[in-house]
Amino acid sequence: MIFSHKTIWITGATSGIGKAVALELSNQKVNLILSGRNEEALQKVVSLCEKNGSSALSVPFDLGDEKSVDEAARRVFSKQLKIDALYHFGGISQRSFVSETPVAVDRKIFEVNYFGTIALTKYVLPHMIKNGGGQIAVTSSIVGKFGFPYRSSYSASKQALHGFFESLRAENTKHNIVVSVIIPGRIKTNISVNAVNKDGKTHEKMDAGQDTGMSAEKCAAVICKKLKKEKKEILVGGKELIMVHIRRFLPRLYYYMASRVNPL
Repeated sequence: MIFSHKTIWITGATSGIGKAVALELSNQKVNLILSGRNEEALQKVVSLCEKNGSSALSVPFDLGDEKSVDEAARRVFSKQLKIDALYHFGGISQRSFVSETPVAVDRKIFEVNYFGTIALTKYVLPHMIKNGGGQIAVTSSIVGKFGFPYRSSYSASKQALHGFFESLRAENTKHNIVVSVIIPGRIKTNISVNAVNKDGKTHEKMDAGQDTGMSAEKCAAVICKKLKKEKKEILVGGKELIMVHIRRFLPRLYYYMASRVNPL
């Protein structure tokens, strides 16, 4: 996909990988639609993108609120914009054990990571089909490939995204819909700080492994390069990515390692 002069909608654009991707793309004279919950933070990203020579529209909304997603979609479509790409980076992580986590917290994670994400996709997809095609990218995780302690519903929600978007791809190849699943490992963002605990409150701690992970800026450069090549899966991170291959080719070793890891 050639980015120049394309209209690209990015969720989770206020921080982390989403913000870094928005800034990376803004150097290529694109038309950005940027979304996130924090309107003030979003406006700062808009200003940075405009300084880089791209246009940027702020459309704040909450992925965990169906009405908010609906209103955001209606606002964008009211502007008669042709959306060439939709990149999902919005989401929430988890730091709690299965035995201690109420179903209400599990539902909250799924509302944001899965239902909010597919709801926005279902608004945009018919628009893309009508206009002859487009690109959709969704952010999973390496734990979207396998289960991991302290991440039960986060892992489950990311695995659900794989099933949904692979099905979407299979159904819509004939409509020129390109689908990429982004699979980050340890990227130095605040995802662990902002994760929810067993009480549904903010974890407020940076994981030691994440603190030494790949920078969001380097991650964004890799992602954008591979989105341009329309890769179906985009693995990005450091040596931790080996776990994806261990789970696939050496499952007994994975089971051994997963049951003995200290997630705290």
